[in-house]
Amino acid sequence: MTSLLGGGFVWLWERAKRARAVNKRAAFFGVRPGQTCLIVLGNKHNSPGVAHYRDIRAAMELALIAGELGCHVSVESGDFRGGNGDRTEFCVGGPIGGANIRTGGHLAAHLPGVVIHPYDGTHPDSVAIEVGGEKFQFDRGNQEYTLVAKFTPVESVCPVFVVAGQTSVANLAAIHFLRREYAQVARQLSSVERFCVLIKVSDIRTYEFHRAGLEREVTAAAFGE
Repeated sequence: MTSLLGGGFVWLWERAKRARAVNKRAAFFGVRPGQTCLIVLGNKHNSPGVAHYRDIRAAMELALIAGELGCHVSVESGDFRGGNGDRTEFCVGGPIGGANIRTGGHLAAHLPGVVIHPYDGTHPDSVAIEVGGEKFQFDRGNQEYTLVAKFTPVESVCPVFVVAGQTSVANLAAIHFLRREYAQVARQLSSVERFCVLIKVSDIRTYEFHRAGLEREVTAAAFGE
């Protein structure tokens, strides 16, 4: 009897531990079991209506997160219009060159402290992400950055999760990193309800999207607080 009771308590404790981990993960990504999540993908450069294969891989990572949390997924292109309503939205891809117009709209409406500089091969600030006056430069194939922001529009009941990388590699790297290390990132945030962070991807020519890490939280500067 004692062994049975002991085994039962261990099983219940492990089950409660797993439930807490799932709840923390769901809170970080802003989803609820049974919910439908919306993934908005941008265009491949100079190819309207065609998503970059790495962004498709990023969408698959997001679909895995949603599936692991008991959610369904629908996909739209970057020219999607309207509110996300009762669907948590994952908007993948930066706005440069009109790649993801919706990302540009989200940044303009909700993150006044963020500037993503346009591509200009003759200028050192080309594709730089600027937050609160500080610039995170673009070094293609060596070191790249992704801006990740979470916020809830006033007209919606669920959050928007923006992933705006300097390239499709940076987009995929940020999502791959957050899928594994969300708990580490969450511990460094003042709130998981609304935040903005920069993810740095390094040694890309050797490790592609696998070497990513949290550069810093920039919530106050990004939201203009």
